[in-house]
Amino acid sequence: MAIMGYSELIRTSLVKDDPLYKYSEDILKATERAASLTQQLLAFSRRQVMQPQVLSLNRVAGDLEKMLRRLIGEHIDLEIVTAPDLGMVKADPGQINQIIMNLAVNARDAMPTGGRLTLETANIDFAGSHNFLSETAPPGRYVRLAVTDTGSGMEAETLDHIFEPFFTTKEVGKGTGLGLPMVYGIVKQNHGFIEVDSRPGQGATFKIYLPRIEAAVEAPGTRVSLAAKLEGSETILVVEDEDALRTLLCRFFRLYGYNVIEARHGGEALLICERHPEPIHLMITDVVMPQMSGKELADRLAPLHPEMTVFFMSGYTGNDLTGYGEIEASQYFIPKPFRPMDLVKKVRDFLDASRGVTAESPPP
Repeated sequence: MAIMGYSELIRTSLVKDDPLYKYSEDILKATERAASLTQQLLAFSRRQVMQPQVLSLNRVAGDLEKMLRRLIGEHIDLEIVTAPDLGMVKADPGQINQIIMNLAVNARDAMPTGGRLTLETANIDFAGSHNFLSETAPPGRYVRLAVTDTGSGMEAETLDHIFEPFFTTKEVGKGTGLGLPMVYGIVKQNHGFIEVDSRPGQGATFKIYLPRIEAAVEAPGTRVSLAAKLEGSETILVVEDEDALRTLLCRFFRLYGYNVIEARHGGEALLICERHPEPIHLMITDVVMPQMSGKELADRLAPLHPEMTVFFMSGYTGNDLTGYGEIEASQYFIPKPFRPMDLVKKVRDFLDASRGVTAESPPP
């Protein structure tokens, strides 16, 4: 994350025809690949930090349709068939997007000369136990997402290994062998099941079953377009015990005009805030730190600065964060590693949204 961030800082100070600009871009691409690989490994091992919410798979598929069409190319027909009475599931929407995108990429690669990709949703009830791979699903109500392609298909021997990490049938350099293992890990982390039906020359169908719940879909958060300008004058408190990362984040926010207060740990943040009578609009804090956790710090600062919103960040995974306090629905979590520029954009969009600024209502 430090390498990624400082590379971005270097790039912002260079003109595009400077040879160093290209070098900084190459460093960024390499670190982004490393970050992506880390997230895929965490997904496979079911250790990603989840932010589940009640959602409709119909809505998720519909929101992704335009992106999927660009992703698979014009030589592949896309059909989305949604059940009109589809039940709700409770899952991390970002992870569900990852599942669909990964399956779509696999399907595209299996249809180099064209074909059809179909996404279909349905309500499924199991009156008795149902076997999936080496697992057994209990009786109950599920929502099924089926992703079907008309591609080359797979032999039985390949099907036995497709969810193993680093197993791939693609050429060297064409894939990491982590796409399907990541899908499997996400499905299991969301308490679901997966089965595959495929034969050589007859395409493949991946069926994902997630527990169906009786609840209303949660309204999506306020969506605002990325501000044309990222500058701001709000006060941001950055609490991070890793010196390189703290300095990096503070430099980014100061670069865009924010009033930045920095603290090395919770104790220092408390002392600073007790002496800071002016509003603090937002705090970005690590979760695991010396003296006290980020969650404990947020709870102790709430009476002092009730106006302050909290963004948590951590490189630790969900299991490792047990005991450091549960993040509330009104708070935000950002898994490390992330690009500092992406955090600046998230913060600007959030601050604009909290003031009612939208694409039709530009900031004053």
